[in-house]
Amino acid sequence: MSSPQANPFAARPLSAGAIALMLMLCLTWGFNQIAVKLVLPDIPPMLQATIRSAGALPVLFIIGTLRGVRFFENDDTWKPGLIAGLMFGIEFVLIFQGLRLTSASRAVVFLYTAPFFVALGSYQVLGERLGASQWLGLAISFAGVALAIGVPQPNVDSHVLLGDLMIVGGAALWAATTLVAKGTRLRFAAPEKALGYQVATSVPILGLAAWLFGETITHTPAPLSLGLMAFQAIWVVGTTFTLWFALVKAYSASKLSAFTFITPLFGVVGSYFIMHDTLSLAFGAAALLVIAGLFLVNRPSQTAAAPADALLNVTKT
Repeated sequence: MSSPQANPFAARPLSAGAIALMLMLCLTWGFNQIAVKLVLPDIPPMLQATIRSAGALPVLFIIGTLRGVRFFENDDTWKPGLIAGLMFGIEFVLIFQGLRLTSASRAVVFLYTAPFFVALGSYQVLGERLGASQWLGLAISFAGVALAIGVPQPNVDSHVLLGDLMIVGGAALWAATTLVAKGTRLRFAAPEKALGYQVATSVPILGLAAWLFGETITHTPAPLSLGLMAFQAIWVVGTTFTLWFALVKAYSASKLSAFTFITPLFGVVGSYFIMHDTLSLAFGAAALLVIAGLFLVNRPSQTAAAPADALLNVTKT
């Protein structure tokens, strides 16, 4: 995965088609947590995640093959690929178990704290400098997360808070896979291959987690659940992530990143209307703080290298 800063098309303005595509992607990602919650009554979380990863693999293989990707070429990317895959698998154990305990609206906000961890990790691990606005953004985002978790709110008990913390842990692991992708030879792999390592490695991890949790499918899933599983595997994991990487290759990631901040808003609004989640003023203020902080973290800066790259892998869940 090459850095977007080395991209000769980085200064190219977004076309109307690219803008429309980004809006569609953000809408998809915002509603993905809702899809997971809707399927839970029919398919338990770990089995759901296992089926999703297994179903996405052939989609990635077909798309990559059509684009001429050599999946089995020995390019010394398998070690970092397996490390990223291990973290990817554990990440989804936390996220899907967290969704069992917390609401979709809370999950989408906490999940999109991943750029916060990416920016901080880029400074610590990759030595990339952050500008004053990025440090301010980190502080604002942290304040938003602290407000969302720490302030007493209606219908929020210890189980919901545990789910929130699991989602935040998943976001941190998501950021860790980004740093592996940015700091190792995995950055030279095609997007389909880099993602393929993660998805393939996650299947046995998630399957083992399903067995340890004693999960079974006790009845035939409803057509809606089957349709939403196909939506997650074929469209979300197998297709939209590939479209995202194609956009990053053609346009500036810093310009594209501005659109990703719409994702939590789509998720919160969708959760309110579809899942009937309760949205308190405190949580609304916290969500705005998180989004405002992440916007500052990822705003282009002449002195900060991290923001331009921070969202390269932030839209995969």
